[in-house]
Amino acid sequence: MLGPGAVLDRRGDFRLPSPWASVTKLATALAALVAVEEEVVDLDEPAGPPGSTVRHLLAHASGLGFEGHRVLAAPGRLRIYSNAGFEVLGAHVARRAGLPFAQYMDEAVLGPLAMTGTRLTGSAAAGLEGPLDDLARLAAELLSPTVVAAPTLAMATQVAFPGLAGVLPGFGRHSPLDWGLGFELRDAKSPHWTGATNSPATFGHFGRTGSFLWVDPAAGMACVALSGADFGAWAKVAWPALSDAVLAQFRP
Repeated sequence: MLGPGAVLDRRGDFRLPSPWASVTKLATALAALVAVEEEVVDLDEPAGPPGSTVRHLLAHASGLGFEGHRVLAAPGRLRIYSNAGFEVLGAHVARRAGLPFAQYMDEAVLGPLAMTGTRLTGSAAAGLEGPLDDLARLAAELLSPTVVAAPTLAMATQVAFPGLAGVLPGFGRHSPLDWGLGFELRDAKSPHWTGATNSPATFGHFGRTGSFLWVDPAAGMACVALSGADFGAWAKVAWPALSDAVLAQFRP
């Protein structure tokens, strides 16, 4: 649990490397935003299926299915949660930068944030592995950004392509299924993996390996978790309860 500039509490082995699964997408999104600020890419340049852009890929609005390169909808029509879209995004940034995406992420995000125990060894959608300490460093960055400008992060955590319906994995269909540029937005979704007392401004991501990271800007707090248990019914009960408990205990 983090507040502004401080770790408020932590439990377990915080140095043991664990797979982050889809929480990887937060670091990939942050690397893409660095690339935008460095003018390596532009959010509105073509990337992915015909008619799609970098912005569409970040917002799960490109029309690509979950895996592979099958196009299921025209860009901007549906919110289709897509690992494939983030893999296409990583490859696009790599081509523009002239570097492997893992190296670009290391230079743009992991190195500057001293996330020395974390490495991208696979997919830009789900391939990070690292310790809880490093996940907390990423959360601290999202509370108070340093590798991108605050207005850039603020833009990325607002709804991209408002009104799109879709399925939040594990939590069913939502209309709308609000998403930012890589950041899942709590807004008014119910059911949701964060707590009932998290503000609508809360953003973050969870992964199938039992990992999650959320930031609640209204509370000025963030919470991260790594787990040895894959996402399942237990997480749908435990994560919201944990979120409410830590907010009750530590909210300023």
